[in-house]
Amino acid sequence: MRIAYFTESLPPKTDGVVNTLCRLAESLEKEGVEFLFFSPHKPDADVPWSDRVRKVVSVPFWMYDYYHVGLPYFQPLQAELDAFSPDMIHVVSPTLLGLFGISYARKREKPVVTSYHTHFVRYFSYYGLDQAEELGWKYLRWFHNQCRKTFAPTPSAVRELKLRGIQEVGLWPRGVDVNRFSPMKRDAAIRERLGAGNRPMLLYTGRLVKEKDLEDLIQALHQLRLRGVDFLPVFAGEGPMRNRIEEQIPDSRILGFVHGEELSRIYASSDLFVFPSTTETFGNVVLEAFASGIPVVGVDSGGVADLISDGEDGFIARSHDPGHLALKIEMLLLQPELRIRFGLEARKKAALFSWDAINRRLIDECRDLTLSDN
Repeated sequence: MRIAYFTESLPPKTDGVVNTLCRLAESLEKEGVEFLFFSPHKPDADVPWSDRVRKVVSVPFWMYDYYHVGLPYFQPLQAELDAFSPDMIHVVSPTLLGLFGISYARKREKPVVTSYHTHFVRYFSYYGLDQAEELGWKYLRWFHNQCRKTFAPTPSAVRELKLRGIQEVGLWPRGVDVNRFSPMKRDAAIRERLGAGNRPMLLYTGRLVKEKDLEDLIQALHQLRLRGVDFLPVFAGEGPMRNRIEEQIPDSRILGFVHGEELSRIYASSDLFVFPSTTETFGNVVLEAFASGIPVVGVDSGGVADLISDGEDGFIARSHDPGHLALKIEMLLLQPELRIRFGLEARKKAALFSWDAINRRLIDECRDLTLSDN
């Protein structure tokens, strides 16, 4: 089987979608599937499958120039696709690049699937574009219903897409490498460098942007400070809210984007992970925290709520309720025995999410779709 992928999300960029596709590429190689990515980004040469990526002309995304949007109509991609002769097209984003992939599949009478990674329509309200949300869903219905199937990462995302009128939706969860993320990587030197001392270290990883609901976290941490709760807040990420966090939480440590072994040690050296985002379709970072043996406080909206077992491996707070979020965080900050018990359960849960098994099921489903067209 040969699959061509169209995506704006590949290394050297870093986020949950990038991680998902990197793991998929590894699984494709193990399963003997030929693949070719078309993307504005090309991984460094040390990535084993870098030679299977064709770089596409692109421009920065207007809402967040960290990302680039592909412009596939400005270069002759069709000839290279014909030479590759894919059995299937997989489009990752509802962008011009994704539309090009759908158009090619139709011309060559190939099955095309898509995957749903980001509730980007929900982002509109964070930038004063509330009226655009329904138009956004109308576009997504049109885009996704041109494909044989849409793969969503959690049961709640599957349900939402179906309620929004997207017809064929299947489940493609996310996984975690429990060897890369492990409690064994706890590092006293990192805690000393950050100045944690004996205080519990509270971690957030991800982009520092409005749509991650970081304002709720800022307000929750303020309330904890007013109550005299002692902890060290650490942010591993970068984005336009960095200045806001530095101003409002001056004792925080903002590390920028952290990768590889350093990120694994940061997770394991923390005592609690907090993720207030209501816009996640899954929340890869939650699984990374679980694998690292630390409990998670999330909220009751979005895919994160599908991962946390409230009162077993973490807590679920009410969304957009900083007071309730602060209460759940405080319970774990003040009870080290509870953190340890939840952390052990979190590690057990992470072991259930094997990338190889998850991606093998996806590959088998794609293979069935190609065979049904022959």
